[in-house]
Amino acid sequence: MAKLMVAGAGSWGTALAVLMAEAGRETVLWCRDKERALQMATARENARYLGGVAFPEALSVTSVASDLKDAEGLLFVVPAQAARGWLERFREATSGADLPVALCCKGLERGSMAPMHKVLSETWPEAKGSVLSGPSFAADVARGLPTAVTLASEDEAQRSFWLERLSTPTFRPYASDDPLGAELGGAVKNVLAIACGIAVGKGFGESAKAALIARGFAELQRFGLAMGAKPETLAGLSGLGDLVLTCNSPQSRNFSLGMAIGEGADPATYLESQKSVAEGAATAGPLTEQARALGCEMPISEGVAAVIDGRQGVDEAIGGLMNRPLRSEA
Repeated sequence: MAKLMVAGAGSWGTALAVLMAEAGRETVLWCRDKERALQMATARENARYLGGVAFPEALSVTSVASDLKDAEGLLFVVPAQAARGWLERFREATSGADLPVALCCKGLERGSMAPMHKVLSETWPEAKGSVLSGPSFAADVARGLPTAVTLASEDEAQRSFWLERLSTPTFRPYASDDPLGAELGGAVKNVLAIACGIAVGKGFGESAKAALIARGFAELQRFGLAMGAKPETLAGLSGLGDLVLTCNSPQSRNFSLGMAIGEGADPATYLESQKSVAEGAATAGPLTEQARALGCEMPISEGVAAVIDGRQGVDEAIGGLMNRPLRSEA
């Protein structure tokens, strides 16, 4: 059986690699750091990001990008803000192969405000892109707990390719022809999860969190529809489903960031101290900039962006939300 490569050895990339290998698919986990790759290959686990999860026999580790030449598909799990550079390197390593690439990172690129499938088309035009997104914590997937996600591509052949390879008895991908909607749901929910974490960190209670999730989903819908996403995608696993999961658990890096901020941590200092990436912190700025350009109101996301960038304190941002003019909910 031809092998799959998973690029990105954080918790989510490692979980996907373990999932594929446990299903009997020859899988290669790529790590940019040669020393870390050797440590994982020797220890047969990723102690830094997913300790206690043993690597199956079918999983190998590499730090050599050109090993992708021998793979039939790539699961790309590099953080969104580093995606452009690494996609360019992988294209070079494969001599511009028309390889199936499933984008598993969530966010909008700072500067260009581009979703990841657009970054892929600009950096590796020959690649056959898809988007994998949905409510899924790495630890749950690695432990074999039941999980359902969205696999989105405009190309039916690519949907079939990835559905066949990703489906296992515990991991169920649903097909979608709306990669933009799948990506936007994944990007926006990370920003909203920071807001929910702040509310929990401030001790505001479950009612406040429920209100943030509901009003946050309204923001997600407004923005997604303005960008051209399909409403059923936004209301599905990669939109509402991922929002509910990420806004309710400290397992989420974005929720945990928000909790720390709500408890008084400085956002920049906290982010520098973390070994994992909270994608919502980098996405908040470009998200709200794009929303303003579209004339799309996103007050919760605006508040998060202002706090992350140091333009507002938490109490000031909360006061701004609670004192907005009264209006109809619809």
